[in-house]
Amino acid sequence: MVTDAQVRRLMRMLTSGRTLAAAAAAAGMDEKTARKYRGLGKLPSEVARPHTWRTRPDPFAEVWDEVRGRLKDHPGLEAKTLFEDLQRRFPGRFSDGQLRTFQRRVKTWRAQEGPEREVFFPQVHRPGELCQSDFTCMNSLGVTIQGQAFPHLMYHFVLTYSNWETGTICFSESFESLSEGLQNALWELGGVPKAHRTDRMSTAVQKTEHPDEFTQRYTGLLSHYGLEGRKIQAQKANENGDVEQRHHRWKRALDQALMMRGSRDFQSREDYAGFVRELFAQLAAGRRKHLAEELAVLRRLPRQRLDACKRDWVRVGSGSTIRVNHNTYSVPSRLIGEKVEVRLYVEHLEVWHGQKRVDTLPRLRGESRHHINYRHVIEWLVRKPGAFENYRYREDLFPTSRFRMAYDALIKSSPARGHKEYLQILYLAARENETAVDDALRCLMDQDRPIDAETVKALVKSGHQVPPPTDVAIAPTDLTVYDKLLDGEEVA
Repeated sequence: MVTDAQVRRLMRMLTSGRTLAAAAAAAGMDEKTARKYRGLGKLPSEVARPHTWRTRPDPFAEVWDEVRGRLKDHPGLEAKTLFEDLQRRFPGRFSDGQLRTFQRRVKTWRAQEGPEREVFFPQVHRPGELCQSDFTCMNSLGVTIQGQAFPHLMYHFVLTYSNWETGTICFSESFESLSEGLQNALWELGGVPKAHRTDRMSTAVQKTEHPDEFTQRYTGLLSHYGLEGRKIQAQKANENGDVEQRHHRWKRALDQALMMRGSRDFQSREDYAGFVRELFAQLAAGRRKHLAEELAVLRRLPRQRLDACKRDWVRVGSGSTIRVNHNTYSVPSRLIGEKVEVRLYVEHLEVWHGQKRVDTLPRLRGESRHHINYRHVIEWLVRKPGAFENYRYREDLFPTSRFRMAYDALIKSSPARGHKEYLQILYLAARENETAVDDALRCLMDQDRPIDAETVKALVKSGHQVPPPTDVAIAPTDLTVYDKLLDGEEVA
């Protein structure tokens, strides 16, 4: 078949004075064909007849009216579902090889007779006007810390004009994560855009029937930075399209970077966070021109950051515990009955009493969990040893696996007094040094010596240096036994 490009070349050759035979050879066509197009003076596409006829019978002609009716009633039906239904109702009439033909037929019907599709309108972005943010799950990348799975989220922040982006590692879509992530982004950027758009996350956006548009805490955060708050409509994630698209591209870039690194395992969370920051910096390098336009019009940051914490007042219960966000934490027993202020941050919480911080605790993820520090309750457990056996949070009172092994050994050797002996050992760890007690327990276990509180205390008080567990003593091998075997002597 002769193409338009060949005919154009033929005409150029003829115009330059070439003979018909030479021009036809240069254009790669027969001389008779060249003569035909020289006479027509038109391109092949201009003289070709449109293909309006079928080359083979339509195998779906008899059932198509029924299929069309189903599609009109239920536009969401997939072509494969309809085809499989036809195969069930007309056995042997339609083969698997006709599926593709049927799918093309359905696709043509959707384009010509189907329901109207949603139209997306490209937006004009202006420097410094809008930023978007959202949380995205990073678990699919398979990142590990020292071989242990590291499930986490990323708070992702994007400027819609320059596509400059950054992110903060977090573990829940809480307001604290939103506040810390947004503030980290603004201070790293060095300025404040006009508006911030987010999806309808409950930590920031009120329910539809609520008179206020945003939550009180989110409104305070926006006010502190002079940001105009915007939200997407319900079920319209495309309105946050810039950050949604960057989620996909960012995770793909991180996946590629991890493959180039050769390992998805990191020594610490800090190492992983540094790797993430480096990648964000690399991606930002190609956006310097548009970012410079944004920086020129961004507003100044406030004098200081806003505390990214939730404040709550709770009363300490008789078990020396407090209940915060559906989780239980222990506090010093001297606070029992007192009302304390709890400042809940992204990854820790602070307990304040009388304008003084009295404790800092790791924040638990999820609900119905507990964190009991044995130092808070050991004084009273020693006085009430009978409470230990059925204590609701007993598993939290084994600081290391060796403490648990010691408890099991004590119960086995002395069921009546084992728990009392263990509590004395735990009390020693609280009063002296947990690591030293753990080392003493390891020493006794390695030497198969009986464990009791007095022996452990004596080892700790003696200051005896216990060899680290990495020190392995291997006795020298006596090679003379092999000589005896060769000589046929018996080896004892």
